[in-house]
Amino acid sequence: MAATIRIDQQENLNLIADQINGFLQHAKTSGHSDLETWMRPQLSIFNQLNHGHWPEWLTTVNALPTPDPLAKVQLDQPAIQTSGELSVTSTELENQLQQLSPWRKGPFSLYGVDIDTEWRSDFKWDRLKDHIADLDGRIVLDVGTGSGYHLWRMLGAGAKLALGIEPTLAFIAQFHAVAHLLANQQATILPVTLEQLDRAPLFDTVFSMGVLYHRRDPLGHLRELSECLRPGGELVLETLVIDGDGQQVLTPYDRYAAMRNIWFIPSVPLLMIWLKRLGYDNIRLVNQEPTSLEEQRATHWTDFRQSLVDFLDPDDLSKTVEGYPAPLRAILLANKT
Repeated sequence: MAATIRIDQQENLNLIADQINGFLQHAKTSGHSDLETWMRPQLSIFNQLNHGHWPEWLTTVNALPTPDPLAKVQLDQPAIQTSGELSVTSTELENQLQQLSPWRKGPFSLYGVDIDTEWRSDFKWDRLKDHIADLDGRIVLDVGTGSGYHLWRMLGAGAKLALGIEPTLAFIAQFHAVAHLLANQQATILPVTLEQLDRAPLFDTVFSMGVLYHRRDPLGHLRELSECLRPGGELVLETLVIDGDGQQVLTPYDRYAAMRNIWFIPSVPLLMIWLKRLGYDNIRLVNQEPTSLEEQRATHWTDFRQSLVDFLDPDDLSKTVEGYPAPLRAILLANKT
């Protein structure tokens, strides 16, 4: 059965449909037909996508060269890498991939093109990889996956299948560009939010990284994550926090570090209370440190737009431009009871 994907630009969706069909086939043949059955009705979301640049991004993705069948692919390095021979030069490939800018999460090194993304997402992976449960053979979900960088790292760490959800269509296009060049169908992505997802307890590990503080209902988000986990499954939660006790939370008046959509930044003790009350157990903090200017910065792949250094007080980098504490990030792990 073909993946149910149909919008007006039908001819431009062939590559995406093929990639998703490959993922569904992997799920079915690896003994996870429940995942395949659950996903198929949700593919109808592609019929509702509406963004002025979406047809252009689809055209760009479909114009990418056929990957080298003998390419060497590495998913366990800081930059997701593939190398080999293409029908275009590296300069031509770079010009194609630049059409999908700005690139936020990475880095990638694709056939000689180094995509230096705004976020060095490998820093985050390095902070958590030695603490999480072994991903070997696991089915994983990454909420707010962006361009899907961490999906590839999860596969590189042994995950059997990796599903991302991400509502930003520019990032959806970036993911499919990378997936095409990697010729890998063990990861895919749905253009939805967690709230829109028809949730089911199908995943061994669920990642929510850089999402909680964007939610008006943070406890609702944590509950929805639990609804995606199998009993005993592991939650990997990475988020902004503040120093404080079990009663403290920062609610920005307007913006935080120049971002409008920041609602609640809790202390770690308060976050642990939230998780406990929602039925998680084995809750532990495995990392906490400030976001560095090396981890988030502007590059020519982000059109040299502003980044973290521009959102901090130039006279006191321990504060945001609004006077709040500068970004402090924590990683917590917990299990579903």
